[in-house]
Amino acid sequence: MKLIKLDAIDSTNDFLKSLSSQDELENFTVVTAENQTKGKGQMGAKWQSEVGKNLIMSVLVRDFVFHNEHVFNLSVIVSLSVIEVLKSLNIPDLSIKWPNDIMSYNKKIGGILIENTLKSDGRIVSVVGLGLNVNQTNFEELPNASSLAVISGSRFEKELLPHLIVAKMKEKIRIWEADAKYLWSVYFNSLFRKGVPMPFRNLENQNFMGIIQGVSPVGKIQILLEDDSVSEFDIKEIQMLY
Repeated sequence: MKLIKLDAIDSTNDFLKSLSSQDELENFTVVTAENQTKGKGQMGAKWQSEVGKNLIMSVLVRDFVFHNEHVFNLSVIVSLSVIEVLKSLNIPDLSIKWPNDIMSYNKKIGGILIENTLKSDGRIVSVVGLGLNVNQTNFEELPNASSLAVISGSRFEKELLPHLIVAKMKEKIRIWEADAKYLWSVYFNSLFRKGVPMPFRNLENQNFMGIIQGVSPVGKIQILLEDDSVSEFDIKEIQMLY
């Protein structure tokens, strides 16, 4: 695994995307940074992190996604890989808050942002960004966030995590090629608040109750509504209230 370590960068995703456009980089090349000044989350949200305390990484993945309708498959692979690594570190009550926030109990400890680029030859090259709260302990301005250190009461060697996560991603991709249905079922069963009545908010700023049933092949969340119908929503169309 090729690893590029940076002290500070605006965005590891942007840096790796730029590198991949200029050079035929090795698959699963990883970029990490101690500080990221313009970290990105879903829908343009900012990802804030104390300098040097958390894992900020991006991974180049090619030759896995071959069609736009299959891009969410990589979200499944990555989120399950992170969950499995954290389980091996004895982090409790792990789940995936759709589409790909990593939760312990009801606290967010990590987020994944995958950006896909369609090349001129039709290939899709993906850059997987992961922010994971590792040794940060102050979350006064982020009441819904926590870290591995807070939850476990221990400090972690964050330098080991990229190697563990990439190894697990490679393993999951091999499993996917043999039995994608199995990994989808594991993803469904790992969903945060799946099968539990909970409130949501739609684009019209209206609140409603629903029950998460699953996720469609293209990554839309499937919610059982009060009239017993099941509707699908994209990430920009719904907010989970918890």
